Amino acid sequence: MSQNTDNTPGTADDFQGLVADWSADKETFAMPWGKLMMWIFLLGDTFIFGIFLVGYMAVRMAAVDPWPATEEIFSMTMFGHEFPLLLIAIMTFVLITSSGTMAMAVRSGYMGDRRKTVLFMAITALLGLTFLGMQAYEWATLIFNYDIRPWGNPFGAEQFGAVFFMITGFHGLHVLGGVIYLTIIARRVHKGVYENKGYSIVEITGLYWHFVDLVWVFIFAFFYLL
Repeated sequence: MSQNTDNTPGTADDFQGLVADWSADKETFAMPWGKLMMWIFLLGDTFIFGIFLVGYMAVRMAAVDPWPATEEIFSMTMFGHEFPLLLIAIMTFVLITSSGTMAMAVRSGYMGDRRKTVLFMAITALLGLTFLGMQAYEWATLIFNYDIRPWGNPFGAEQFGAVFFMITGFHGLHVLGGVIYLTIIARRVHKGVYENKGYSIVEITGLYWHFVDLVWVFIFAFFYLL
């Protein structure tokens, strides 16, 4: 006499199997759970930054007063000459360079070279701090030298200050969070925490950092160049 097996989806066996797979840290599509969760987080963050940039374009088009010329406000004087967007260009170069050092950290991690992994992660965090320092200088210049505030702007449309500080500030918080994240993971790598577990955590950290760098490229293009 043959036995009938209940293969109906949604049974208790299916649920118990799901719990067993999750608790055993099983991989889905050969992807660790940490990496999958990071991708989901970055997807949500993409929508947030996208909304901010779309809102910025809508505010700019709806502004009654003239929009300030960014090449004038963000100019920098060196050797007696003014260079439009020089500081912003340097900030962009620093972040793009940090993506390269982060990629080298990931490569070193998968090669099992703990010393180089820590070194490149430390350089990446240092470049991130350099970016934040230059952003702080940019903010101080706009506030104290040009009297630009989130609620006012003597150079034209009042909305300029609000969208500038909101977008660049939100991105700056992401950079700061990335620097802290890099520092924590680099310290754990230095201690040998991941010797037996593998260095996939370094790649997960790199995903976050590359995302932050990519978002800045869009901010640079939309806010400073257009």
